[in-house]
Amino acid sequence: MTGENAVRLRPPRNAVAERAVTWWRSGLALTTAVPVVVLAVLGALVGPARTWLLVAAGGMAALGIACTAFLPVWWYRVHRWEVTEDAVYVRTGAFWQEWRIAPMSRIQTVDTSRGPLERYFRLATVTVTTASSKGAIRIEGLDHELAAGLAERLTVITRATPGDAT
Repeated sequence: MTGENAVRLRPPRNAVAERAVTWWRSGLALTTAVPVVVLAVLGALVGPARTWLLVAAGGMAALGIACTAFLPVWWYRVHRWEVTEDAVYVRTGAFWQEWRIAPMSRIQTVDTSRGPLERYFRLATVTVTTASSKGAIRIEGLDHELAAGLAERLTVITRATPGDAT
């Protein structure tokens, strides 16, 4: 696109909620704890492979602790979002960063979701479905009240934006 209707790639301005760091940490800790506990229990019950199972449990626990300590802080620094009258901007990722822009005329639906951990931390995810083969844009880690207001704002803007969203 060129001219006054162009949407240019730029860093989105808004960070996710600070509580998202704790939410991400909790999810990583739970994801790590299950296989560590399974390996440790098997190590305690199975005689011949005991050492290897316990070493694997210890290694997985160490890796899980490192990921839980560092990745959420990194994600918080990278994850950004912004909504303008023209488009939704989102930047996500850690090692491979992804920048996405969804012009308002391409938005088909706007949804909010809250899993059990998100509800506990008073967070929500806004999903913007577009006519893109790349799939929906997800803005995770938003304060739940901000997410509800954002979904309402996006609905109003897209309703007033000309285009067929295909």
